[in-house]
Amino acid sequence: MVHRVAVIGAGPCGLTSMKACLEEGMMPTCFESSNDIGGLWSFKDVSEPNRASIYRSLTINISKEMMSFSDFPVQADYPNYMHHSKILNYFKMYAEHFKLLKHIRFQTLVKNVNQRPDFSRTGQWEVVTENKDGQEERHVFDAVICCSGHYNYPNLPLKEFPGIETFEGKYFHSWDYKGPEDLIGKKVVVIGIGNSGSDIAVESSRVAEQVYLSTRSGAWVMRQVSDNGLPVDIKYLTRFVHILTQVLPIRILNWLCESKLNAMYDHTMYALKPKHRFFSQIPVINDDLPLRILSGSVIIKPNMKEICGSSVVFEDGSTVENVDTIVFATGYNYDFPYLPSSSKYMSGHRLGMYKHVFPPNLEHPTLAVVGFIHAFAAIMTQAEMQGRWVSRVFKGLAKLPSNQAMIKSVDKDTKDIEKTYIVSRLAPLHVDFVTYMDDLAGEIGVRPSLLWLFFTDYQMFKMLLWGPVTSYQYRLMGPGKWDGARRAISTTLNRVYQPLKTRQLETKEASVAGSLLKLSLTLMAGGAAVYYIHVRNPTTIPTLLANLRPQTA
Repeated sequence: MVHRVAVIGAGPCGLTSMKACLEEGMMPTCFESSNDIGGLWSFKDVSEPNRASIYRSLTINISKEMMSFSDFPVQADYPNYMHHSKILNYFKMYAEHFKLLKHIRFQTLVKNVNQRPDFSRTGQWEVVTENKDGQEERHVFDAVICCSGHYNYPNLPLKEFPGIETFEGKYFHSWDYKGPEDLIGKKVVVIGIGNSGSDIAVESSRVAEQVYLSTRSGAWVMRQVSDNGLPVDIKYLTRFVHILTQVLPIRILNWLCESKLNAMYDHTMYALKPKHRFFSQIPVINDDLPLRILSGSVIIKPNMKEICGSSVVFEDGSTVENVDTIVFATGYNYDFPYLPSSSKYMSGHRLGMYKHVFPPNLEHPTLAVVGFIHAFAAIMTQAEMQGRWVSRVFKGLAKLPSNQAMIKSVDKDTKDIEKTYIVSRLAPLHVDFVTYMDDLAGEIGVRPSLLWLFFTDYQMFKMLLWGPVTSYQYRLMGPGKWDGARRAISTTLNRVYQPLKTRQLETKEASVAGSLLKLSLTLMAGGAAVYYIHVRNPTTIPTLLANLRPQTA
């Protein structure tokens, strides 16, 4: 029976994993190498080795409602897209509210995690730590949760750029970037058009002489501010849209999304158009990049071919001379150096784990990795769901398949990911957010049933179908049910609007025609949902109707 659990890392993944363990009656001990919680979101003026790093101006590109933990909504007066300081403050409030701080040992580095000699019988682990004074200590735990993240080890592929040793200026990885102060009046080349590369190019272009953004394959760029001024994830990360993505052919979905993005700014005209389709890779989210391109502050270039002194030569033969600084926004290598190699199962490009959490090759399921996931959504809510599932597996309330079945499932996932998405050594996994959340929710027993709600709680059905897929939905029923979930769901838009109410204005009541249109669309969506379920599983609806009884979720 699992009682004592080691949690490695006090970032959001570690915090929510600790809380999940406490809810199931276990005793977590969290080892945090720094002197503060927050992980990635704890800003440092100087990047620390083997730790994630952010820049001074960083604002998250996920809206607050979509990153809120399931039973602790972000404050209503906080902005929808929060600066890293407010995110850290939210995590501190979460830790204090659920009394997590007393379970954390700060400035304690985990050096090794190894199976105990009697692992076959007990499933226990020995954890070796080192405190700030360099003193080692050995601990025995019934289970271990790794929450150390995957943005700790910068990938600096200098060998891919001949002549880098001749470069007369300064170069560094985006991991070391803190602000544009050192780039004032400089000619800058940023390599990599991910979110970090785009942010750095935009910010530095306001003070630099000229910024060149080099990309190997291009990117689809979308805005954070969507239709009617709503955050883009609030507008489109809904169950209704998810049902459409499951029903419509992928080529139609790609065409629809690409057409909408090109209507805002033609990606071909802006030299942004990528080689891949929209749903093959997570898009870049940046409202300012198109304007910086249009104003000439940022110039898009192809992949860098070579460096000759202070000149940079690109693959199209063009050259930029007198370059002062090169910023490598070239991603990260992921690693868990403290884990034994016997616990790591490689599947294709990736570290294979059952449902991206459990190593499939261990005799006992007492080791889990939380937060090692990649989707077009907040990692916080996915990590929370993983932590809830892990705690129930540790407690024996949820069972895993056999090792053979898990390995088979992992290899199938790898093939499906490689077939659907563009993956590489640096970006080896990708999941669909709603599908993944619902899958884990089903394992826990907290997945909301749209069909049941359609017949028993129509108001909640409408909110879940049309509204954003917030984590509150997974506290409506089942283990860990939260009495405040219904109110949190129904007041989601209130919290979206609250920080914008800085000037009092007169508002008009909704028209009858508008209300009728919404009702008809809701009925159509409900019919589509019933049809979708019936096509996928023809026995579900007859069985449900046969057993229908009054109930409220």
